[in-house]
Amino acid sequence: MIGEIEKFIIYLREVKKLSKNTEVSYRRDLAQMAAFLADKGVTDITKVTKTVLNSYILYLEKEGRASTTISRVMASMKAFFHYEVMEGRLRRDPAELMKAPKVEKKIPVILSVNEVNCLLAQPNGGEPKEIRDKAMLELLYATGIRVSELIHLKVDDINLSIGFITCRDERRERTVPFGKVASQALIQYMEQARPLLLKGRTSEWLFTNCNGQPMSRQGFWKIVKHYGEQAGIKADITPHTLRHSFAAHLLGNGADIHAVQALLGHSDMATTQSYITYSRLENERAAYAQVHPRG
Repeated sequence: MIGEIEKFIIYLREVKKLSKNTEVSYRRDLAQMAAFLADKGVTDITKVTKTVLNSYILYLEKEGRASTTISRVMASMKAFFHYEVMEGRLRRDPAELMKAPKVEKKIPVILSVNEVNCLLAQPNGGEPKEIRDKAMLELLYATGIRVSELIHLKVDDINLSIGFITCRDERRERTVPFGKVASQALIQYMEQARPLLLKGRTSEWLFTNCNGQPMSRQGFWKIVKHYGEQAGIKADITPHTLRHSFAAHLLGNGADIHAVQALLGHSDMATTQSYITYSRLENERAAYAQVHPRG
């Protein structure tokens, strides 16, 4: 079955043009499924049934996997078996009628404006690392881009003269503006810190680590955690928290939802609309605090 999975991964890469992260996710989910099925004596793809796939889902539930994880696994399975039917290797799709568990929608962690300001004020020294960290945090909040987009920015993707960055993946490209504060942080980084981090080497990547290599997701995640703790923020924040906060603050200040959707690169308006609920709740909470005797 592993061979069929690899053929499917090649199809995703060469035909569907999916991102590397998506490809890795599919491969991991399907490899784990194949290992479970092999333990049950099912190694021939034509012997896979809905019953044995349901037993795998029940196993994941007993293991305490989150409903979001199980939903993702099922999406991987459905895509894989649909591909096998499409290729003529299966007559029937064993995953076709499987239903994913209901996913509880959680309100994302969103920082207040004061909390964001406190977080962004933490890297304030003159060391190259601190100058770089400030530029990354300021740009992330100024644009609302994903952390994967931030760390994959190239020097040519940034236009300091007009304040725009270009984000692209295999399927689309979008330009996102940024303001004066982020621009100043970027200029300081480009002129003072980046040459010292590169140590005479050249790199097409905008942000690098202290060894001059491209910044990793894990590396930047640790940066955000570090400065969040320094700022005294109690919420469990991640790089995505600044993206959530960017969207909520724009909508809370009256930005057009279609404009915010375009800036975030959301294909589904419903994803962007979720931030309106937060903005409304925050406004109601502020109004309550002003007028209630014990607000």
